[in-house]
Amino acid sequence: MPEAGRVIAGAARGRRLVHPGPGTRPFADRVKQAIFGSLDPVLPGARVLDLFAGSGAGGIEALSRGAAACDFVERDPGAARAIEENLRRTGLAGSDARVHRRDVAAYLREAAGPFDVVLVDPPFGDAAILGVLRQLGEGGLLHPGSVVVARHFWRDALPERAGRLARVRERRVGEGVVTVYAPADGAPGDEGEPGSEGEPGSEGGRGSGEAG
Repeated sequence: MPEAGRVIAGAARGRRLVHPGPGTRPFADRVKQAIFGSLDPVLPGARVLDLFAGSGAGGIEALSRGAAACDFVERDPGAARAIEENLRRTGLAGSDARVHRRDVAAYLREAAGPFDVVLVDPPFGDAAILGVLRQLGEGGLLHPGSVVVARHFWRDALPERAGRLARVRERRVGEGVVTVYAPADGAPGDEGEPGSEGEPGSEGGRGSGEAG
């Protein structure tokens, strides 16, 4: 089975991950660094939600860095099996790492919050990201200190607001943009956080298939 990169920090650092197969673009190391560099202070003990989880690389990185629990939501059966294998490979499998083989929107309608960190990384160009942000911003899945990190194609701008969610900052990494949201009643400042990067690079990977 082809590989999907490695865990770059924490308890499972260096462990290689399996690739779910065609149609997926697992996180490159550069993307993980852009996302998790600013999340490290809030990850210890956090409850994480990894949506459009793909290989599970995002949620697994969070668990490796000290998150207490992660729910992985991935509707593709092959990708869900890859997440389970990656949890075994990294030694992070257990009752606090749950894989849900479901559609993201349907899962969010029934999920029980709150979550501290939510990762949203659908296929580039998938308009479902807008509905997911609205569900997160209008539902009860977040608390005032929650953080939502969305990754999307650089040409597809996301809204400044989605319900309670307000855009805090964004950073361009290769062909994608990492946009960070927080509830407007608890949005942190952006002092010391990275800003936008330059032109799209040659970041490998994910095209029109599932993310993660």
